[in-house]
Amino acid sequence: MQLDHFREHASLGLVDWTFRGIGQVVFQNSPISGAVILFGLLVNSWIYAAICILGAVTSTLTAVILQADRSLIRDGLFGFNGALVGLALVAFTSEDFRVGAVPTPAMLFYLLCASAFTTMAFASIAAILAPHKVAPLTMPFVLIGWLFLFVVLKFDAIDAGPMAKPISPDQFSYEAPYNLTTWYMGIGTSIGQIFFQDNWISGYIILIGIIVHSRIAAGMALLGAIIGTLVAALYGGPEGAIRDGLFGYNSALTAMALGGVFLVFTWKSFVYAIFGAIVATWLWASVAIFLEPIGMPVLTSTFVIVTWVMLLGQYAFKAVVPVPPAQSTTPEENRERHLLQSQKI
Repeated sequence: MQLDHFREHASLGLVDWTFRGIGQVVFQNSPISGAVILFGLLVNSWIYAAICILGAVTSTLTAVILQADRSLIRDGLFGFNGALVGLALVAFTSEDFRVGAVPTPAMLFYLLCASAFTTMAFASIAAILAPHKVAPLTMPFVLIGWLFLFVVLKFDAIDAGPMAKPISPDQFSYEAPYNLTTWYMGIGTSIGQIFFQDNWISGYIILIGIIVHSRIAAGMALLGAIIGTLVAALYGGPEGAIRDGLFGYNSALTAMALGGVFLVFTWKSFVYAIFGAIVATWLWASVAIFLEPIGMPVLTSTFVIVTWVMLLGQYAFKAVVPVPPAQSTTPEENRERHLLQSQKI
């Protein structure tokens, strides 16, 4: 009740919505989760933490000014794509990807516009997908991120960092052996990379932020990260890319989305989610190589592709029970609501 009070508060509402927006990157409609996740970013870099807040505030305020649906604003759904775009632009234009760099005035204005633009993109994609009862996910971030990163390569006012180029498996050495650090760093960094945090400690703090709101969601995020790391290793992926979490962040998001958020959590949807996470792992390498000639990073595109493909046809499969985006809360509540409805029938 107290958290809902802050969501409706006249002066503290924006703070609540901003933290919820940060949490919504990993499907957590909770300001506490958002605050813990933000702390995870702060442990790695105060610059990324500040940019995350700035991106979420900008896209949320844009929705307020445009008088978007108030319930969507209060749930943080206009904030998470703005936060991700801000993080991506700083990450890929900084000399040091790990900690980022303070944006120049030109970069700051550019970043604000990109974050604001995700609000329009979110509304547009949501309108297109509404008849299919599928959420936009992070596609607004992916599209705006790609478009605005292209521009960086054409203007001298914004310096392109060394990472403003595609990240492909062939950029890593295949000779390094897998060891203990490959596993615990790779799994943790997989979760961290959702927020562009090349830091395994930050990744595990983000996982704590998820578990604060939903144990099932946290379990699926961890499982997805493990699957991404394991599948990449079994198929001989480069150790550096695995340790950097590049194979695991899309699979972690996919496992969460299919494992309780947009499908009722059952053993069948659990298997469905595992399959999606495996495919998302393979597709990271596929899309990375596909995008290499045009100089674009993968971002969360493989998560969106796999999840959309597996959700757009969900009503044709009786083995899984869809959860419309407008009704989705936590995997626990989605499952409980389904069981209560089943008992009434």
